[in-house]
This record gives sequence, C-alpha cells and structure tokens, in this order.
Amino acid sequence: MRFRTPLTAVALAAGILCDGAVMAQSAAQTGAQTAPAGSKTAEVNVFVGTGGDGHTFPGATRPFGMVQVSPDTQVRHFKQSYPWAAGYRYDDNSILGFSHTHFSGAGHSDLGDILLMPTSDELKLDPGYPERPFSGYRSRFSHDQEKAEPGYYAVKLLDNDVDVELTASERVGLHRYRFKPGSDAKVILDLRQSIYDYAGKNLWSRLRLRGKDTITGMRETRGWAPGRQLYFAVQFSRPFAEHQLINREEGVEYRGFASPGKTPREKVLVEGKALEATFDFGKPADNTILVKVAISPVSEDNALANLAEMPGWDFDAERKNAHDAWEKALSAVEIEAPQPMKRMVYTSLYHSLLAPTLYMDRDGQYRGPDNQVHKADGFRFHSTFSLWDTYRALHPLLTLIQPPQQNADFVRSLIESQKESPYGILPVWQFAGLETWCMIGYHAVPVIADAYMKGIPFNADEALRAMTASAEYGPYGGLQHYMKLGYVPIDLEPEAASKTVEYAFDDWTIARMAEKMGRKDVADKYFKRAQNWRNVFDPKTGFVRAKKSNGEFRTPFNPVQSNFGSDYTEGSAWQYSWYMPHDNAGLVKMLGGDAGLVNKIDQVFDAKVDENVYAHMEDISGLIGHYAHGNEPSHHVGYLYNFAGAPWKTQQRLKQIVDSQYKDAPDGLAGNDDLGQTSAWLAFTSMGFYPVAPGSNEYVIGRPFVERATLNLPNGKRFTVRAENLSDANGYVGAVTLNGKPLAKSFIRHEEIMAGGELVFRMQATPNKDWGKERSARPYTQTAY
Repeated sequence: MRFRTPLTAVALAAGILCDGAVMAQSAAQTGAQTAPAGSKTAEVNVFVGTGGDGHTFPGATRPFGMVQVSPDTQVRHFKQSYPWAAGYRYDDNSILGFSHTHFSGAGHSDLGDILLMPTSDELKLDPGYPERPFSGYRSRFSHDQEKAEPGYYAVKLLDNDVDVELTASERVGLHRYRFKPGSDAKVILDLRQSIYDYAGKNLWSRLRLRGKDTITGMRETRGWAPGRQLYFAVQFSRPFAEHQLINREEGVEYRGFASPGKTPREKVLVEGKALEATFDFGKPADNTILVKVAISPVSEDNALANLAEMPGWDFDAERKNAHDAWEKALSAVEIEAPQPMKRMVYTSLYHSLLAPTLYMDRDGQYRGPDNQVHKADGFRFHSTFSLWDTYRALHPLLTLIQPPQQNADFVRSLIESQKESPYGILPVWQFAGLETWCMIGYHAVPVIADAYMKGIPFNADEALRAMTASAEYGPYGGLQHYMKLGYVPIDLEPEAASKTVEYAFDDWTIARMAEKMGRKDVADKYFKRAQNWRNVFDPKTGFVRAKKSNGEFRTPFNPVQSNFGSDYTEGSAWQYSWYMPHDNAGLVKMLGGDAGLVNKIDQVFDAKVDENVYAHMEDISGLIGHYAHGNEPSHHVGYLYNFAGAPWKTQQRLKQIVDSQYKDAPDGLAGNDDLGQTSAWLAFTSMGFYPVAPGSNEYVIGRPFVERATLNLPNGKRFTVRAENLSDANGYVGAVTLNGKPLAKSFIRHEEIMAGGELVFRMQATPNKDWGKERSARPYTQTAY
C-alpha cells in the first residue's frame, strides 16, 4: 500500500525471530521456557522484515490485541520513516525504548505510544544518536541476545546493562526488567516519541501521579488519524524512591500560572506537548522491576480499570497465558511440510491474526469515527481496518479459521462505525476508531458481503443499508460522477481508472448479498453497476484506461506510468487491467478469447522490466516482470489462467511467486504485508486455493506447497488438503479428488470446505493441460463464458 499525502497505506512482512537465539541470561535467571516442541507457536519464525520487506514488529501482543508492546529502533521525520513504519528495523543495532502501539506491516504509519526505557546508568532525557553510543538513553543490542515468539519478546540492552522481557494481555503490556546486581534501577517514560514523527504532532499530553507506584496520562496527536486520543495507566511492581515530571516545551508564549511544586521532583501533575518522566527505584534486592501499562481510548480511569485484566505480578504466568492464546489461535490449521515452508506458513498465519485490533475498554466503551465515546452492546468493537488490502484474502481466511462471533464482531464494528461517521459511510482505512481516508474504494462492503454469504450472523438489513449508503455517497472519491457516467472521469478525479474498476467489484458484492436476501431491486441495480469496468477497458490496447468526462480515453497513454494522481492507484495499466475479479469471463472476451488472456498474463510475468520504471513508487515491489507481489492489485493475477482453461499455467506461476517472494529469513516478505494480506495470500496458496472474488463463495484451485494442511473449522469439522508426490520436481497437478471422487472443476466452494472432508492433489513433473480446461470446470464469473 501507498504513502500518499496526507493519507497513506499499510504493509507487512515475514515475522518475529521465533526460536532464534535465546537470551541465555534471562532464561536462566527467570526459568522461562521456550515454546514446547511440537507447539504451533514454535513453528512461527517471527523474523522482522527489513526496510520494505515486511515492516513487521517483533514485540508481544495477543491475537487481535489492543496492545502491541515492542522495541523501537529509530524515530525519524515522517518523510524518512517508511523503513521504520513498525518502529523496528532488523538491521539497526540500537533500541531507543519499548512502546505500546504498533502496526504490523504498514506502508504509512503512526502510533509508538508511551515509550519506556530502563537504565542503570545516569539519567539522560534524550534518546541520543545510533551512531554515538552513550549519547542518550538508547542502548545497543545484538540479535544473538534477542528472542521473540508469539506473545513474548526478550532482549539484552548492552549499554544500559538491563535484560528486558515483554508479554501482553489484550489491553495490558507487561515488562520485566532485570538489572545488574548492585546497580540502580531507573525507568524513563518519554511521551514525545512517536512513529512517523514531525514537529507539532503532539497536540497535548498529561502525566499524573497516582500514589508511589502508579502514573496515568494521555496523549492527543495530529497524525495519520487526526485528533487521536490515547489514555494510559503505568503501574510498577514496587514504589519508586524518586520521580521527575518534566515538560520540555520551548518557545511557549503563555503557560498560565505556576502549579504547586518548584522542581520536577515535587510535581504530581504536568501537562504540555513535550512531557517526560523518570523513576528511580534505588537498588532492588532482587534486581528486578516489573511494569504494567494499560491503554484506553476513553479515559485515564478506564485505563486504570483495564489494569484489572492482568492481576498480580506473575510474569511467567502471563507469558504462558499469551502463549496459550496463540497456541489456540494457530491450532486452527495443522501443517505438515519441510521445516522452512512450515515456519513460513505458520508465520503467515501469525501475521494474519494481528489485525483488526480490539479497540474498546473492559466496560465496552470505545471512541468512534466522530471522536466521541460509544459503548458496544453485544459485540466487541475492533478497529485497524486496512480494507483496500485485507478484503482480498485476510478476511476470507478469518472466516475459515476464526469463530463466527469474531467475524461478526468485525462486521458489527464496521456497521456501528458507519452509524457514527459524520459522513454516514463505512470505514475506508480506520484505526483507533478514526478515519484516515487512505486508499480508494468502499471495501468494507466486500468484507460484509463475503461474511454474509458464508453465514456469519449479523443484522443483514442494517448492513445492506450501510453498504448502499457508502456506495451512493457522491462526495466520496468521484462517486457522483461514477453514478452519472458509469465511470470515474480522470479530468474530475485522480486515479480514475482504478477507482472505476474497484467500485465495480464492490458493487457486485452488494448485488450478491442483496440477491441472497431476496432484495431483487437492489441486486439488479448493483449487478448493472458491476459491469461499469467495461466502460474503462480499451479493447484496442487491451488495457484498462482512464476516461475523461467527454467519454474519450486520456492521451497520451503509457501502460507503465504510475504515480500519485495518475490514472491508477499504486500501480500501472500492467497491474490494474486485470482487475474485474467478479467477471473474468468478460475479460476473456475483451481480450479475444482464452488465448488472448493467457498471452496477456504471460506478458505481465515475462516482461523484461527495468526496476527504475517503478523505483519512485515504494509500494510497487516484489516484481516479476510487471507483476508486483509487494502490492495488492497483483495478488489474484497468477490465478487468472484458470478462467481461460489453463490451470497448469497458474500452477507454474504460483511456484515462481512463492519461490521469489517468500523465504524463511528476516527479509522473508516482499514489500509490505498490509496488516496480514500478503501473509494471508501465502496461507491460502500453500493449501492449494485462493479467494479470487470474495463474495462468490468459491476458491480458485492453484497447487499446494505443503504435504498436508488440516483446517480445524469453526463448526467443529475438519477439512484436510493432502498433496501426494509433492516435491520441487513435481510442481504440477495431475489430478484432484474431493472426498475420494475425481474433481474436474478448478475451484472449490466454501460449503464444500465447511462440510469437512479431504481434498487430495496428485502432483507430477509435467503439466496436465486437460484438467480444468472445459468451460464447465471454470470458476464463477458474473457473465457467461
């Protein structure tokens, strides 16, 4: 996803450093255990992507957890921050602190709230410089003394001489600091720091003492989500002997009258835009300090109440609770494969379970898109919806591996957000309950429609009203022109070609849901709108192109051109011209038949492309010809051969993509993971099928990359995929059976998976060019072949 001003996008990568080098000293001192052999968490190779390879964080969180407590290695001005979108970069060698909110795989970013740093050295109030050790409170570290696994992170701070361990519940991060025997134990809290930083980002903040072991506070920022408020409570396992509350603002013309307390050590409350606090605990007898940090979107009192989610101070018990939560979530899929592939798939599943994130207090209160406080009734409110990315594979995956109630909570969160939105539309790219207006489309619609088609329980009438309200809100993204002309005109709206084809797909999903509900009037209207992609397809060139309001295609036309404000969104004609996933038969006809589509997609992959062509677009990465696996518009393209009766070509391309775009290493993901989308692609593809058109209730068959995958379905049944004779040499599907019977079609329906059973692939070295060739064997499209 993109970086666009003032809005932006997200992306993700390959993992955490799980079962990498264990931090020997901490493990020995605490008796902490690594994940048991055979556990699913032990198969998560949570490597952190470097730079554009992933943008993941290595810290501790729960599945869909509200807190993500993780190390930050650098804070840069937002114009330089792309490589540090998750706060952490694998090739850095120092840590400036541990903050409590992070995106996994974002291309744009924010967060990094409530940064804590332990030290036994003299107190320094600035982080200093990576290239100058001891210039501030930051500390060098080594990957040899760093460990991460789902729900747990540990590292030794070499300069500060402190061993750090982190774990988390849903709303609370727990730190354990072990200091060198006989040294002073000190902790710095810095509210100035923020991921994607710039002057003036902090609008206001507050720190308030609550006795001798607790401090509460808040921060309001003007970042990706303007006016975002976060409240917190920090509780220490022992009273601090001394404290300082400091406001380091400069150039303030008016400060009001002085509050009680002559020095920072006497202050009990401080407010401003550049706040820090320090805490000195003397020399603890056991050399250990534990810290709980609870967050709230609503108030400091709610943050204090959220601390009750983690009673007591048993770090190892909380670590086990986090481990067990991840073990349960990851056990939805059982994988048998060689170890590198097995770790890659489980790591992908791990990343697929990080967002959307819980965003409500224990009493149900949350902050909505109107920045007002609301209360969830009968559901758990979630936010962090990277919808332009995640409707494609992440949300369809979650319908298979998460309970219906969890998926219903996501849908309810979207619907309630539409009710609370000042614009009356569904979220576009939402986090912390607030809208960012990043990316294009109204892609909450396919998430809701796909869930409905699969039987997820929610109020369908209410949902349909929210969906059509979003699809008919004229001021958004040129919709008034789209509804009038049947396309978005480029002379009136940027990125018009992309918007037209994405709106058309969203419209089709509305029609599918309305049809199933018996709402023929709505279905007919939106099935017609779903054909609007044809209005921007140019048969003469074989590409989707932008049209002007007078009906003419914009000229001159360059199919490799890509930049913000151009005809396309984070892509070129070579990436966007195949985006009508609901009507690929129509695309086949536009290209002159089966051979025309096969030839065009071959050109996409086989083109000799100068990397400089796309160098100006950070998110167009993971290139194979013009195919860009690092960005979402390409994700379904490898599967399109099935729609032209050539599944063997899909099998060939999938091998090419997996081998070049994923690996069991720190840079194991191409581009950004976009909050789980790129990971969900691998999770599906490894099992042998993929949801090309969410809402169709069909998965297009590719080829498996694991020997066996068993889905422990939410309904209690089991569906197993088995690959016979699978090897690097045997990369083609010879035959497929479903529950022992030959499967001639090149797709499988959602209902067939949910019924349980076994899908068996017989793999071979040469392609079977007859399997899936017949039109009757091809996947769904809106219009007939």
